[in-house]
Amino acid sequence: MTKLKLIAALFMSLIVTTAFANNPIKKTEGSEGILFFKGTFKEALAKAKKENKKIFMDCYTTWCGPCKKLKSSVFPDKNLAAYINQNYVSIAVDYENGEGPAISQLYPVEGYPTLYFLDSNGKVKKTFVGLPSGGASELLSFAQKIK
Repeated sequence: MTKLKLIAALFMSLIVTTAFANNPIKKTEGSEGILFFKGTFKEALAKAKKENKKIFMDCYTTWCGPCKKLKSSVFPDKNLAAYINQNYVSIAVDYENGEGPAISQLYPVEGYPTLYFLDSNGKVKKTFVGLPSGGASELLSFAQKIK
């Protein structure tokens, strides 16, 4: 009888685990943070020109700890995201893969993460290197000062 209860309990936990795995928790509207454009850099420039926006470019690598922290704790901030999403076309560029090495020739970095703020023609307006010690509010203040 004890074996039967154990088997039933394991079976029920398997069902519950499978149910939650197939129905992930959905983000609420507006909780996605900064929206990054999924196309190429050239396409992002065209989109920025069309929408009369600037470019926000996150230059990162997959091994960079501060890059991961930026992505998980700064970019999701709703105030920062609202400002960046309204005024910029954002693109995240892995500087070691895809078109990243070619872009790094045009926009070199001294460390990771490096955030480039560009006009719609690709001209550098400002650069922010590293993880902002003041978090999202520091980065928001920095971005708001760019003309």
